[in-house]
Order: sequence, then structure tokens, then C-alpha cells
Amino acid sequence: MAKVKTTFFCQSCGSQYSKWQGQCNACKEWNTIVEEVIQTPEKSDWKSPTAAVKKAAVPLRVKDIDVSKEPRLDTFDGELNRVLGGGIVPGSLTLLGGEPGIGKSTLLLQISLKLPYKTLYVSGEESQKQIKMRAERINPNNNNCYILTETKTQNIFKQIESLEPDVVIVDSIQTLHSDYIESSSGSISQIKECTTELIKFAKETATPVILIGHITKDGNIAGPKILEHMVDTVLQFEGDRNHIFRILRANKNRFGSTNELGIYEMQGSGLREVTNPSEILISKKDEELSGNAVAATLEGMRPLMIEVQALVSTAVYGTPQRSATGFNAKRLNMLLAVLEKRAGFRLGAKDVFLNITGGITVDDPAIDLAVVASILSSNEDVALEKDFCFAAEVGLSGEIRPVQRVEQRILEAEKLGFSTIFVSKYNKISLKNTAIKVQMISKIEDLVGFIV
Repeated sequence: MAKVKTTFFCQSCGSQYSKWQGQCNACKEWNTIVEEVIQTPEKSDWKSPTAAVKKAAVPLRVKDIDVSKEPRLDTFDGELNRVLGGGIVPGSLTLLGGEPGIGKSTLLLQISLKLPYKTLYVSGEESQKQIKMRAERINPNNNNCYILTETKTQNIFKQIESLEPDVVIVDSIQTLHSDYIESSSGSISQIKECTTELIKFAKETATPVILIGHITKDGNIAGPKILEHMVDTVLQFEGDRNHIFRILRANKNRFGSTNELGIYEMQGSGLREVTNPSEILISKKDEELSGNAVAATLEGMRPLMIEVQALVSTAVYGTPQRSATGFNAKRLNMLLAVLEKRAGFRLGAKDVFLNITGGITVDDPAIDLAVVASILSSNEDVALEKDFCFAAEVGLSGEIRPVQRVEQRILEAEKLGFSTIFVSKYNKISLKNTAIKVQMISKIEDLVGFIV
């Protein structure tokens, strides 16, 4: 019988200590160190399927390493391929995090049902019947997806050894436990040990593994921070559960860019890829209404046309209200101060409400001009032309500042049928023979002339 011992872990960063202390020396957090019981068996009769798969590694020169035999695996999901950088890399470990009920399990089950490769979907949270009910709504005719309900890693590896899948999906890493560690599932030591075993399996067999991870109330992935350092890719699945749109981002990607973005629409039959989100984020209306402006923004490398709505009204209760949904409230106050100082609009005694449609949050400074245009439109109760759009940043002096990749924004606006786009005079544009008119302005007073 192996000797049982206890150790202390920091819940924030995963640092290990021999005794309890109030503050973690590594991350400087207070009251995050907890005691856990661990046990390392002297011998184990479980034979790892990865123990004798590969011979001992030998050093190779960079030019001698052959990568032609390991192309990326196509997920048959355009949005996920874009975020991953072209597909799943063999032997990679991917971690998908997101709020409860956002659709993490649905997304990965949908991917596993699309793949033509042999896929093992391991669930520690749902029964096989529950997963079957969801699979019937998505793709009931798939013959390559195998469902396993198990939480013990030793049993999972035995099934992997007999099945030999091409892709392994685990839902979720917090439910797994290993015989090597005596603490409960979801503890720091269990998460580290289970992840280490999965990494060893993935690297030695060149089998990609995708993990689902729970998040804390702060929005961080539950467990030690070292978990995100151990995996190759960290994906974040986000959105408002009251809206139908979901956004997939890459917070870390060893095999591609972290600037890409995937957008999905939640439906009864699963998640639908949104290939042209601009058409969905812009409302289709026949009436000309004041307070609406369209901005050309970028999410990563992807251009989007979003609608900005503003409402300016007389303050009823003494102190005027400033409210922004999907936009930085402090930046809104700054733009209102610029309008009052540079353009002469008295907005100090008026309520201002701002909303980015579609339930998304935008931090691109290029939508400043659209925000200003929507506020002026609502204040003067004059509707903007439906085929106007904006792409520029507003400075504190009232100058219209240039933004990056403006040509990409112009082409997206042209593709969607806009006739005029307002940009900074200081942007260098080399586009020729475009159907859209590029209106270049240098001061906020120039914009007022087009609206009022």
C-alpha cells in the first residue's frame, strides 16, 4: 500500500506548497491555498496504451523533420476551421471554455457528428441517452461517432486502445479523475494529472484531443492557470443566452493566429454557421428612423457591418443618464464631451442611451464616428441616409483619426450595397474603380454638415 500524503495547492495558479500559508508566493493572491490528499501508487496493473506505442525520441535537425504526413484535419465547419487556423492539428490538445448553457457541448457534439473520421466523445456529465436525444436533432445518421460515459481516465484509455479513434473529445476535464491522485474530481491536482495523461496520449499517438472546461464567475477557466499553459489552443465560446448569436474566439493558438473569429446562430437543430454576419447584424427596415448609423468594424481579421442605435432625450430627473450596451460607457462620455466642446451641441442636460444591435460587444475605436453620427441624428431627429456608413476614430480635439485596414472595411461596405462611407482624410487609400463613394473628412464639424 502506497503511503498517503497531503500537500497544498494554490487554486489560482496551481503552485504547490508543503504547508499552508495565507498568501501565494507566486501569484500574490490571498486565501487561495487549499489542502489536498494525493497518493502515488508504487505499482499499477493498468497498462497505458501510450507506454509502448513510440520508441524513444531522438534529436533531429529542423530540415530533417517531415511534416508532410500530418496535414490538418478538416472539421467540416468553416467557422471552427477559421479560428483554429485551417483545421485540427494532429497530436494537439484544445481547450474550449464558456459559460454554462452557452452551447459548448452542442458545438463539439455537432463537430463530432460531422467528422468523417472515427471520433470518440467522452462525457462525464450526461448519459448516453441524453446525448442520443441531442444527436438526433443534429445528425442522426452518423456512423463514425462513438459515445462513452466515463470519468476514470484509466478506463477511458482502455476504450481508446480498443477503439483507436482519430479524434477524442472530453466533456469535461473537471469531471475526470485518475487513480494516481486520491483527491476528488475537479481539484487542482486531479485536473493537472488528467491533463498530463491526455497530453502524453495525444503527443505519442498524434491523436488530437479536445477538452471542454468550465469557467468561474470571473469568466476564467476553472482550475489552475497552468491548465491553459499546458494545452496548445484555448478557445472561448461566448455570447448572451438571451440572443441567438454565439462568438468563438481563440485566446491562445500555437498553430495559428488568435485574431480570427467564428460566429454561430443557435437554432433548434444545433448551431448554424453565420458566413455573412453583416447582413444579420443590420436590421432590414423600410422606414427612415433617426438615431441609427452603420459602422464598418473588424473582429480579428474579419470585417463586420454593425448597427449603432442612439436615443437622446431631455433629462426628466435632474441628473442626466448615460447608458451604453455593447460599448464602453467611458468612451461614450468622452465622445459626448467632444460633441459639446467642438461642435457646440448642448447635451449636458439630456439623457443619452446607446446600443450595439445583435447583443455583441465592440471595442474597435473605428466605430466612434458612427456613434457620433447616431447621437447627432437622434438629437436633431433627422434620419441618416440608409446607404451611409462610417469607419473612423474621433480624437479629443474633434479631429477624425485614421483606422487600420480601412480598405478592407470599404470593400465590405461596397459588397453590402452601401453608397457612401465616411473615413478620415488622413487614411491612405489606394483602391480604384470602386462603386462606393469614399467621403473623406478631417474634423467633426465636417460630419455635422452632412447630418444637420
